[in-house]
Amino acid sequence: MLWILKYFFEIVRTGIFLLVTGCRGPSGFGSASTAEEVTEGIDASGLTVIVTGGASGLGLETARVLALRGAHVIIAARNLRAAEDAKNSILEQCRTANVDVLKLDLCSIQSVRSFVESFKALDLPLNILINNAGVMFCPFQLSEDGIEAQFATNHIGHFLLTELLLDKMKYTARVTGIEGRIVNLSSLAHAHTYKNGIEFDKINDQRSYEDKKAYGQSKLANILHANELSRRLKEEGANITVNSVHPGLIMTDLMRHSVTLMSKLN
Repeated sequence: MLWILKYFFEIVRTGIFLLVTGCRGPSGFGSASTAEEVTEGIDASGLTVIVTGGASGLGLETARVLALRGAHVIIAARNLRAAEDAKNSILEQCRTANVDVLKLDLCSIQSVRSFVESFKALDLPLNILINNAGVMFCPFQLSEDGIEAQFATNHIGHFLLTELLLDKMKYTARVTGIEGRIVNLSSLAHAHTYKNGIEFDKINDQRSYEDKKAYGQSKLANILHANELSRRLKEEGANITVNSVHPGLIMTDLMRHSVTLMSKLN
């Protein structure tokens, strides 16, 4: 009986209880709160936001609500048809929304570089970068650059994207006086990775590959990236905050490689 009580209090302590029940925390919001509720009363007009993976799932909802609040949203997506459909669905709900679409395949270093060039050619400011896109639990495969796909997409692609856009964000924050925001979508899965955490020497080792642990190490990398970049920007005095966030367990296309899990949760 004692171990049951200890387990229950550990769940409460780690916040999983709040996550599962939807109970509101100190902020007044909980896992059951919607994006519209959280952003109610916020005027984002004049802000430019890039949302990777903004064509579906959490990315689409993020793009939709930010556009609803007046932000100029750039949907960065690999599937341009899906991205255009997402843009049109947002415009149907809010005719005044300002949404653009640019191609971005995070699994390709060349695509990341091309996206940044295309964005800079628009001559827009950049206030917020939301690194949302990702793949999960996929079978072993290498990117065109020879990097394991989950690590390439979830971490390397976003790391490079952030690095290439950082000067633009610093400049925007400096000339506007508005604090810049970088958000990495991570996961509680960061705690369920390989024994040694990130296996840098075995990223591309198919023999030791485990899809769930590989996903976990990519999410751990997202958090470490956010923490270190935040430290460096603070030390530099740049007016930009960097955070990683666990978005909760939501049934989106991210689950497409986990049929068993989907059947249990549906």
